Amino acid sequence: MALKPLNDISPVTNVHIATYQSASGAGASGMEELLAQVKQFANGQELTVEAFSSQLLMNLIPHIDAAQENDYTKEEMKMFFETQKILHSTVKTSATAVRVPVVRAHSEVVWVQTQSPISVEKAREAFSSAKGVSLVDNLQEKQYPMPYFCAGKDDVYIGRIRKDLAHDNGLTFWSVSDQIKKGAALNAVQIAEYLIENKAL
Repeated sequence: MALKPLNDISPVTNVHIATYQSASGAGASGMEELLAQVKQFANGQELTVEAFSSQLLMNLIPHIDAAQENDYTKEEMKMFFETQKILHSTVKTSATAVRVPVVRAHSEVVWVQTQSPISVEKAREAFSSAKGVSLVDNLQEKQYPMPYFCAGKDDVYIGRIRKDLAHDNGLTFWSVSDQIKKGAALNAVQIAEYLIENKAL
């Protein structure tokens, strides 16, 4: 959702991503365990650790899914292959996936390089007009997407758009979305609606 509007302006060639994935990515048991840990910590009790490899409360776990032979995880490699599949390109993606103590909605920092440079203004225009994307981008006014406020909502939220200081053809931005809704349930409904609208069903 975030790469497509940019790819339409100039083909995306490389993407680096740091993901901050909520407890909900591990299902109901993950959310329940994080909330249980909050109560246990407040009451001075020993924390339950079952859904994750380590305590999630007040912690970050830089390991989601099984380790692969190249020392990436299955989740990180999934991002490599799915980005190519979705964009129908040979774009190279390198990701680090981190589990964070947030109940719901995943966040990402994205560093993207394109064949030709895209200005911040052009990127903002593209995101603003993209269906299913909401732009929340005013650093001076402290306006940017945060998972607490994006949870339960349909759109992919984008902010903190700026030129990548390390690459002339690069942009950096922050993206947040409720992956339960947008990543799963809503996608299925929207695909069905598209097929009906285009008389493919």
